[in-house]
Amino acid sequence: MPYGRRRIRTAVVGAVLAVAALAGCTGSPAPRTGAAASTGPTPTPTPTPTPVSPWDDSPASVAAVGDSVTRAFDACSLLADCPEASWATGTDPAVNSLALRLLGPGRVAGNSWNLARSGARVAALPEQMGRAAARRPELVTVMIGANDACRPTPAGMTPVAEFRRSFEASLARLRKDAPKARVYVASVPDLRRLWDTGRTNPLVRRVWELGVCGAMLADPEDLGAAAERRRTAVRDRVVAYNEVLAEVCARDERCRYDGGAVFGFRFDESLLSTWDWFHPSREGQARLAELAYRRITEK
Repeated sequence: MPYGRRRIRTAVVGAVLAVAALAGCTGSPAPRTGAAASTGPTPTPTPTPTPVSPWDDSPASVAAVGDSVTRAFDACSLLADCPEASWATGTDPAVNSLALRLLGPGRVAGNSWNLARSGARVAALPEQMGRAAARRPELVTVMIGANDACRPTPAGMTPVAEFRRSFEASLARLRKDAPKARVYVASVPDLRRLWDTGRTNPLVRRVWELGVCGAMLADPEDLGAAAERRRTAVRDRVVAYNEVLAEVCARDERCRYDGGAVFGFRFDESLLSTWDWFHPSREGQARLAELAYRRITEK
């Protein structure tokens, strides 16, 4: 439309609207020039919807994957798993496992599964995750990495890049069949702190000499430079594993890392199995359950 006609049409429309407004407001003063005329109540602004968090702190089912800690190895008897005392899915009221806290006693048996294996390293985690995914759990707990660091010597520890590949593959495997499952990832415990806790106890030292976590616990009384370098190398590797767990978990909106809670927790002798002075006792399992529950229900 040519510019001149458009301006004329605009003027005519404006005049018609002005006349209509005056006709509907007989006896009312005309609005001041430049003031906006109110034709009704001010509309209420539409509130911005609150984003829905993908995290659910009240799952209806729990699957646990990982190693001997989750199997509660040596918590009840020598060289044996004790899954009823597991921090993750156990039924022992004294432990008050994560599953007991989240599901209640009547639902634990049919709605929780302990798929961890004693001795497992991170390379076994994708297969465990596959079995967990087949159950379609609403929450999966992960505790892995101690066996990757606890080799006879530091040279046998799992390389960090390999650890990362296995953990990434594990989450990918879970997401394939259980895309909405929540994941709680526990940090690897501080093995050097464990050494420092028991190194002055003659009984503990004798047990460790049988070959418990040699890379860290061998020759516990040796404070020489070589022994210190060995222990430092193991601790540094554990720190690197935890960095991997945190980074990979952070990329998944349905995954929560414990923020280093297990790594930072001091397991004193009262919380360790008296069979090996390495694995958590029933009391230690209860503390792990408490740490996990606190993080999972955190708002």
